[in-house]
Amino acid sequence: MNEWRCFSNIDELDRELAQHIAGQLAHDLGEHGRASLAVSGGGTPKSMFQQLSQCQLDWSNVWITLVDERWVDPNDEASNERMVRENLLQNRAAAAKFISLTTTAGDASDALPDVAQRMTEMPQPFSALVLGMGGDGHTASWFPRASNLQDLLDPDGVPQLAATQPVTAPHQRMTLTLPAVLNSRDIIIHITGSEKKAVLESAVQQHYPIAAILTQKKTSATIWWAPAFHE
Repeated sequence: MNEWRCFSNIDELDRELAQHIAGQLAHDLGEHGRASLAVSGGGTPKSMFQQLSQCQLDWSNVWITLVDERWVDPNDEASNERMVRENLLQNRAAAAKFISLTTTAGDASDALPDVAQRMTEMPQPFSALVLGMGGDGHTASWFPRASNLQDLLDPDGVPQLAATQPVTAPHQRMTLTLPAVLNSRDIIIHITGSEKKAVLESAVQQHYPIAAILTQKKTSATIWWAPAFHE
């Protein structure tokens, strides 16, 4: 069973999750002198990122990357990197080292060797990894109709990264594969609202991509949830 941590409101969730992630990073900084964090995009983590950015840590020895990225310019409004730079890589966390998942290549597949090489700088296992989830049950860029979904979710697959075309969403993507996500000390599923709670609760039965996280036995996943502001 995956542990649920439910909060009465989003403000409480964001505050507690920021402190939890800071604690995970502090632990690895103390044990290994380095720490790493992989995060997801979207609107849900913005406030949490802002609070995390103010935590007192040795950020100069923290590496941050994305779980997945849209194949757009880093300044594009659709860029997860832009959102992370504007909300997380601020305040004290401005000293952290960020590893981008994009290059200037026209096709994400062509950039795989360069991005994979870049990721070798990342301390692994990740100290913490934060996943979001869409209403269709996707997480990372593991979309239900992607032609290479089976490869992305292969627990015995070798590549850490893969390019993928969502089909049901815009933009080509670069994403961590399931084995890369599971190479973490702490997996956090961060969602809000009753609709996403219902999707997650039915994910295994409905064979949604996020079920690959819920059913695996390698790394425990904790679900952090609060009702949406209007609920």
